[in-house]
Amino acid sequence: MKIAIQGEPGSFSHEAARRMVKGCAIVPCARSAEVFDLLESGKVPVAVIPIENSLAGSVTEHLDLLLARDVFIQRDFRLRIVHNLIAAPGVKKSDLRRVFSHPVALDQCRDFFRANPKIQANPFYDTAGSVKHVIENKMQMPDAGGIASRHAASVYKGRILAAGIEDDKRNFTRFVLLRRRRRVLPGANKTSIAFGLKNVPGALHKALRVFADRDISLSKIESRPIRGRPWEYVFYADFLRGDDKLAKGALLQLRAVADMVKVLGIYPAA
Repeated sequence: MKIAIQGEPGSFSHEAARRMVKGCAIVPCARSAEVFDLLESGKVPVAVIPIENSLAGSVTEHLDLLLARDVFIQRDFRLRIVHNLIAAPGVKKSDLRRVFSHPVALDQCRDFFRANPKIQANPFYDTAGSVKHVIENKMQMPDAGGIASRHAASVYKGRILAAGIEDDKRNFTRFVLLRRRRRVLPGANKTSIAFGLKNVPGALHKALRVFADRDISLSKIESRPIRGRPWEYVFYADFLRGDDKLAKGALLQLRAVADMVKVLGIYPAA
């Protein structure tokens, strides 16, 4: 089965995809939007994206894409993330003046950059891609390194200069498996939604009461700005019910008080 991811071979998305779909053929993409394009066009049946990190929080670009695109979350998976400082063979840590990686990965290694103020953090499109970049351009970039997985160092023949540089050892990223069509797996006990409200007093209270009155636990809620509509927001929430009568009743009542409700996925909680 072909599966689209954002990132190069050796990326954490690559590892998550291999664990979620055994024997899959990875289709790497440079940009997240390309992953959704391939899925919506039917060129791949499934895709895997990171949605949330336990240190850096939500991957906001992916929340925006989930709202805008016609896809459905079928599964989620938590992957332990260990970040390593990697450079080309012969490059020492004392040589480094810039380190590349995905912005979310850089955000998980703040303590490293505080302790090494001479090293500048440089955002890159992918963790593994950053290692590939510095290895391929060693002659032009003898002062550069990347932050990525141990597997990325192996794939691109890099040298690990420091292992486990993430701020907290309980560092996990939650990945989700996407399909074009709604398909709810047996044992589904978690639902992800997005909803919009009028900016009037008590609007959010009425929306949350839908779940409180039914003793439904919200495991997450956050807001994001709506593109093209300044100072208006959409709420993203996860609640711990599957496709049952109680959840359907809550969503029905939520639609009565909200301007917009989109079910992003119903799936077994990782």
